Amino acid sequence: MHVRDLIQFLGELSENNNRAWFVMNKPRYDILRAEFLDVVIRLIADLSRFDPEVAGCNPKKALFRINRDLRFSREKIPYKTTFSAAITASGLKKPSQGGGPAYYFHIDADGKLLIAGGEYMPPPDRLRAIRQQVIADPTGFGKMLKNRKLRETFGDLQQEGKLTRPPKGFDADGPHAEYVKLKSFIVWNEVSLKKKPPADLNKHLATTFKDAYPLVTWLRQVN
Repeated sequence: MHVRDLIQFLGELSENNNRAWFVMNKPRYDILRAEFLDVVIRLIADLSRFDPEVAGCNPKKALFRINRDLRFSREKIPYKTTFSAAITASGLKKPSQGGGPAYYFHIDADGKLLIAGGEYMPPPDRLRAIRQQVIADPTGFGKMLKNRKLRETFGDLQQEGKLTRPPKGFDADGPHAEYVKLKSFIVWNEVSLKKKPPADLNKHLATTFKDAYPLVTWLRQVN
């Protein structure tokens, strides 16, 4: 896809985040959206080679809408300034819909490519089930954390929003107690498409997501 054109479009959108500007530039958006959809179509095929469970993911449903839901937002700007997609085995994006672990990526107005795998802020029942699985399967969880490719590409699980102490019902001295404090079970990294663009975007995405596969498969074991 024409990544430079996308970054330019998103940068201009961030400075002119209103319906009049968007309507005037809708033809640009439609072209970029079609190119982004093609990236996702190819990416699902690439991921299916090592993770067959995502083969049935509908690429159109994997894309996030650019329109923002203003009903519950303090910021009343009508459009997101990212192009984003989440590829899941269920085909559902939102944790509240039971989407499960996802391969997520977005490109933002600053030209940053964020690539993530896992579950971000799952609903309470799901989060509790994941925490219980950490305790019930300390060996399997520890083995996943030590996966060489996972650690080389992403490092540790993200600590954003981590609790100061384990939630009620979980032992502070139990195995992997620090991970029980997490609100998300996810890894991610960022690349600047302006400073260091990958030679092949789809290949870079697929290779990076493959390194997140151990976390995704571990999360799928959680009932």
